[in-house]
Amino acid sequence: MISALVWGAGLGIGLWALVVYVFPPRPPLRALVDRLHAAPARPPILAADSDGWALRVGRPFVKPLAALGLLNRKLRNDLAVTGKSVQHHLAEKATLALTGLLLPILMQLLLVVADVGLSWEVPAVASLVFALGGFLFPDINVRQEAERRRSTFRHALTAYLNLIRVLLAGGAGVDGALSDAVGIGKGWAFQQLRRALVTAKLTRTTPWSTLGQLGTELDVHQLSELAASVSLAGTEGARVRASLAAKAAALRTRELTDAEGDAQAATERMSLPVVMLFIGFLIFIGFPALASVLAGL
Repeated sequence: MISALVWGAGLGIGLWALVVYVFPPRPPLRALVDRLHAAPARPPILAADSDGWALRVGRPFVKPLAALGLLNRKLRNDLAVTGKSVQHHLAEKATLALTGLLLPILMQLLLVVADVGLSWEVPAVASLVFALGGFLFPDINVRQEAERRRSTFRHALTAYLNLIRVLLAGGAGVDGALSDAVGIGKGWAFQQLRRALVTAKLTRTTPWSTLGQLGTELDVHQLSELAASVSLAGTEGARVRASLAAKAAALRTRELTDAEGDAQAATERMSLPVVMLFIGFLIFIGFPALASVLAGL
């Protein structure tokens, strides 16, 4: 039965890969028409890294995986946040999947040399499981890293809002407050904010437009709201100090709520090992009595 399942799964995956390779999926007509009429997109603010051993090893598999359309919009945004290119991510998925596929086979060969080899079904199933795990692991890792960076960025944005509010209260202009406030902070979040403001100077665009673009790329709507508020101050002369103070307070409240939720989740996870130990203790005590009863029958 295991042999039939393994052969059936391998045959199905092979036929699916062959069909996708021969008849690659085509984008819908509406997407092609929108692409023709769309305005030229701005260059991205977030920089992507396209180097590493995984990219060099898995480069031959990048184009076939890209043709499958495995990356959705959410995952592409996560890759942009983590600073990893699409090619690097696909190459890493292929490299880890290939490693997981070959590792049980190599272990089986070593066991055969040691004359303790297992049946071929065990390494075959292990290869499929490890290959699937290696193929999905980069997606999970990217999502977790992107959420961590977004949380760090929101925390830094709270301090940035307070600095802007203080500078505006001191009589600074909107552009000067944005530039002076970002020069004080350190870390990855303030580095991205500085990159956005430098991009605005080089492209001769307004700083709030590049900040809004950065908020869209990071998927942090608080930064987009900040850009909208600052644009009103820069174009309409509106007073935004009270609005910035309210946004900073809302961000602090959200960060506090998220921290409390993470603490409660960690507490719940800590109770799981205790429950498992209790269940094991009950089995350890009750098994001799149950075995004696069943033997008496």
